[in-house]
Amino acid sequence: MQVLSRPPSGWPCLVLNADFRPLSYYPLSLWPWQEVIKAVFLDRVDVVSTYDQKVHSPSFEMRLPSVVALKNYVAQDRPPAFTRFNLFLRDAFSCQYCSAGEDLTFDHVIPRSRGGRTTWENIVTACAPCNLAKGGRTPAEAHMQPHHKPRRPTAFELQERGRRFPPHHLHESWLDYLYWDIELEA
Repeated sequence: MQVLSRPPSGWPCLVLNADFRPLSYYPLSLWPWQEVIKAVFLDRVDVVSTYDQKVHSPSFEMRLPSVVALKNYVAQDRPPAFTRFNLFLRDAFSCQYCSAGEDLTFDHVIPRSRGGRTTWENIVTACAPCNLAKGGRTPAEAHMQPHHKPRRPTAFELQERGRRFPPHHLHESWLDYLYWDIELEA
């Protein structure tokens, strides 16, 4: 990971909840500068840090925000949506049969042909070769047990899992609000 002293391309802004924690780690809660300026004018955010870059109008000048905090707290405790991305994040982007990280699909632990449903409790991340090898069999029949029993994660668990996957580039003004083990690069 590289820490930038120059603003990242496009001047993105880190968005924090009212408790000064990021709305999400993966993907990192970033807004384009245009959305941030709109939120500032609508009095929905407080500017915490700015870039040196300014935007101008005939009667106004403002430094572009690099970090903002929402004025109203957004609860993060609702159950996460069942999506392919959230499933892969729950399973740490690795096959639950062989731990591979490439060519990922999702597998019905109890096959659909046997009444298995598409739910958190019946789907695991699988690489294509393992998914093909397991086929329409149960884990016992295929002699392939998932590393972890599939279950619905909490929003907090997905946030914590997302912290394992920091982005490749971070702006130095964001570091006080992000909690990764970061090695600073020149």
